Amino acid sequence: MLFSARTIFLSFVAVCYLAAYSVAAPIVLFDESHGQQFLVGKSGPLDLSELAALYQANDISVTSRSDVLTKDLLASIDVLILSGPFLPLTGSEIEAVVDFIDAGGGLAIMLHIAPPMRDLLHRLDVDFTNGTLRETSQVIENNPLNFKVNVLADHPITTGLESFSIYGAWALRGTAPHTRVLAETSQHGWVDLNRDNQLSNGDAIQQFGVMVAGETGQGRYVVIGDDAIFQNRFLDEANRQLALQLVNWLASKQ
Repeated sequence: MLFSARTIFLSFVAVCYLAAYSVAAPIVLFDESHGQQFLVGKSGPLDLSELAALYQANDISVTSRSDVLTKDLLASIDVLILSGPFLPLTGSEIEAVVDFIDAGGGLAIMLHIAPPMRDLLHRLDVDFTNGTLRETSQVIENNPLNFKVNVLADHPITTGLESFSIYGAWALRGTAPHTRVLAETSQHGWVDLNRDNQLSNGDAIQQFGVMVAGETGQGRYVVIGDDAIFQNRFLDEANRQLALQLVNWLASKQ
């Protein structure tokens, strides 16, 4: 009888351990309620099915929803991903997202067009340029909109990376001390201010941020000026490493 009771006790402990382990696995929600065109449930070249598979292969739970973002919905997840939204969040959704971060949640935003995210970005103390970036070095296939980024800050998101690839990005900057630039163009990055599609007098030429991260309350957020970076077509080894380290940092409670 004693042996039987001990066996039952040990079995109970094992079940509790496994349950605690499963709860600890991060839950990532891909929002699909703001006009997103590139989705985790589709396998086209610009979709995100390979990103979802990468996360799942690393014990990260992936889900997607087309519901309004509410406090109750966000309370059930660890990381919210807004990849390529075409429509802005409502005021109540912004408040729910900010409360989610303050309570310890993680947020990743990847921009396709920046203006719809203006209000949320400004709440996070992030600003963006009025045009997409171009480069003069590390250009991919002679397209100045596509380039490798190798100016990286020392941060858990960039650990072990020598570079990653961008395919059309908005420049980003933090407007408060808690928002930090993690990746930048060379000093000869430029924005086509006069819209003549060539580098000419009057264009802005300088080092521009393409990825920023911040911490507020108990949570964290990352903004990348490009949403193509994790699409199936562009998810190379370096971008895969970046995607995984990004979510692991956002989900970390340390």
